[in-house]
Amino acid sequence: MRLLRLFLRVAVAAGLTGYLLWKSHPSDVARAMSGADWRLIGGAVLLVLVDRALMAYRSVLLLCTIDPDVKPAIAPLMRIFFVSTFLGTFLPASIGGDAVRAYSLSRLDVPAGDAVASVFMDRMLGVASILLMATTGLLLGSDRSSAWLVVVSLVAAGTGCLVTALLVFSPHAARWAKALASWLPRAFERMGHDLVEAIRRYSAHHGTLAFVLACSVGVQTLRILQAYLLGRGLGLDLSMTTYFAFIPLILLFMLLPITFNGIGTSQLAFDWFFVRAAGAPAATVFALSVLFVALGVVGNLPGGVLYVSGRGYALTGGSPRAASH
Repeated sequence: MRLLRLFLRVAVAAGLTGYLLWKSHPSDVARAMSGADWRLIGGAVLLVLVDRALMAYRSVLLLCTIDPDVKPAIAPLMRIFFVSTFLGTFLPASIGGDAVRAYSLSRLDVPAGDAVASVFMDRMLGVASILLMATTGLLLGSDRSSAWLVVVSLVAAGTGCLVTALLVFSPHAARWAKALASWLPRAFERMGHDLVEAIRRYSAHHGTLAFVLACSVGVQTLRILQAYLLGRGLGLDLSMTTYFAFIPLILLFMLLPITFNGIGTSQLAFDWFFVRAAGAPAATVFALSVLFVALGVVGNLPGGVLYVSGRGYALTGGSPRAASH
């Protein structure tokens, strides 16, 4: 079954990418790439390094529910973030990287519930920031030709954020969640209860949650600017509001655990919004989608260096105690 899922993900990624490349005409895509202004693309690379640093800082802040006396040092926590992000490049969407990070935090003596809760809150606050940015972009943008798709995406994201907020701040919602967890197999029931309790502890950390959400909005703004620089570098003549309207929704679509690192799904989302809605040339948009995914891989390379050099020992079977020094 695992091999079948792997095959299906590879097939979907290859099929979507191949179809959209064929549709965009490979020669036109190559022409768009060859005429790119690599100075602007270099600027996007610098911005992706900044957004990765901000994301790492955000993940450390979300361990605020742990007793400061037993909280791991910042250095191993940063290593875990960068290495798990790198490994997530080869796993379905970003969910695989999240699982690696939660497991690695538990190797540093972080309680399992707190480890999973911190990763979960990081993800949901990221989705909340995408929701805020996409809503702002929709209000600023003048194009409404794909408004129905935008609304569906925003409703889906908003539902997830609302459920998370209820779990954090509503004792009644937490009791309902625990009751639902009781229907799980016994091996997962305790885990579900621990996770709900860990999420509930964030209700005492309003200031940290607000600050992390602000950091998340900063990350999304940086990603929009990255896409804008890439688009300008490829010669796309689109307004900044177009990127503010569509890039957050594309990022949301890329989170779906359908393929690896958003390959294929990102190409489809870029084509849907930038070609169908904004009327941009298909070949240039395909080149933009490829560079946008490649930019994310570049941002993950520092984690690869740590992994290969052996400085990600908490993820590779090394001693958690050794990783804290």
